[in-house]
Amino acid sequence: MLKAPPPLWALALLAASYFLSELPAFAGLPQWRSHLAGPVLIALGASMPIIAMLQFRGAGTQILPTSEKNDALVTTGIYGFTRNPMYVGVILVSLGVALWFGRLLMFLAPLGVFAITNFVLIPFEEAKMRRQFGEAFDAYCKRVRRWI
Repeated sequence: MLKAPPPLWALALLAASYFLSELPAFAGLPQWRSHLAGPVLIALGASMPIIAMLQFRGAGTQILPTSEKNDALVTTGIYGFTRNPMYVGVILVSLGVALWFGRLLMFLAPLGVFAITNFVLIPFEEAKMRRQFGEAFDAYCKRVRRWI
């Protein structure tokens, strides 16, 4: 589970929920479609990982969460608002896609991405960061929320 990146999980969950919603048992479910809010959330969500990756590159640290170590603790910029802007972005994109299509089951995808990141990926990453950066990471965690 740690090897598959969250965008892949989001894509898989969105695709599965899209095709499940095609089944006759779910055909009568209401639609919650927004061709305005969907693209806005997609654009906002897509921008967050891009900004975060540019910050990581600027700091000279690794982008992949499964890297053995990180060369720097990034705590400013977008990381001054949330400790996980890449994950927030993926969740916003998946919510935007669900809104674009409007299929009720697709709204389970952002919840699934949240669960995977919050309960599997983030604890792994936070343990690694705590081992590497100790008190500096703990102080950062006290100052900046995990999500928003």
